[in-house]
Amino acid sequence: MKLDTKAMRYLTAEDWRTLTAVEQGSKNHEVVPTPLIAQLSGLRGGVHRCISALAKVNLIARLKNAKYDGYRLTYGGLDYLALNTYRKRKDVYSVGNQIGVGKESDIFVVADEKGVQRVLKIHRLGRISFRTVKANRDYLRHRTSASWMHMSRLAALKEYTFMQALRENGFPVPEPLAQSRHTIVMSLIDAFPMRQISSVPDPASLYAELISMILRLAQCGLIHGDFNEFNILIKEEANPDAPEAAITLTPILIDFPQMVSIDHVNAEYYFDRDVNCIKRFFERRFHFTSNEKGPFLADARKLLENAKTSSDDVEASMAHLKIEEKT
Repeated sequence: MKLDTKAMRYLTAEDWRTLTAVEQGSKNHEVVPTPLIAQLSGLRGGVHRCISALAKVNLIARLKNAKYDGYRLTYGGLDYLALNTYRKRKDVYSVGNQIGVGKESDIFVVADEKGVQRVLKIHRLGRISFRTVKANRDYLRHRTSASWMHMSRLAALKEYTFMQALRENGFPVPEPLAQSRHTIVMSLIDAFPMRQISSVPDPASLYAELISMILRLAQCGLIHGDFNEFNILIKEEANPDAPEAAITLTPILIDFPQMVSIDHVNAEYYFDRDVNCIKRFFERRFHFTSNEKGPFLADARKLLENAKTSSDDVEASMAHLKIEEKT
């Protein structure tokens, strides 16, 4: 989905209040009645002008064949609300080019007021079927239904929280800088996706480091759930201690909404899939095959049992996921 920010500069304070009112009303209404929008916005007059202006730039949309006069928030409107929050916090000053697109997210380069580049990740669940998302997202708990926007909010909140916890525990992940609604702002890392790399000087060493990372996650009671060449960045770093200024390849792990506990009902499936994804990629791309079998989930559970720090350390930092997310 295109992120068009041209209209932001033309929105008035009343427009933002109206857009926020539609968002608030969306918590209990699929289509927010116009009188409720007026009530929530606190505007005595002019709300219809604001609604018209917002609808004109596709930030809200009137639902056809609705039983009453009302509007729904669009993904574009949610984008604007998140960006406005970042603007107020001075987390984001400008939006640049799109650098990535996936089944469930869009990635953009942004910058703060000092021109420091960052990454804006916008979760857009709804590009794949609800059945697939519901099956692979344990943060939906026992919900039988949920709006795409609400699910995208939960995905962003969960990913941001995991990134904080993993970084605090020494994992090589981007630095989480800010989170609002269905979006995350994180540090921009000068690295290449592993899928773009055709050869490495020492595939055995890189393979061992990645498998070790899978096991380290298990020591924290976690399984990435999508550990593959698309979600691993390779950063080149000069090694001054090595002869002839050798380059060290450092893997950076990204994309965490699908991460699950090692106690998840499908933990063995996710763990084995993570390991096998790395095995297959190294065999296919680098013609490297490890002589060692596994690791298996049983090995991971032993590491967890023997670990001095339990998964509670990481899970404790995620406790606020159960609290209503902040916008």
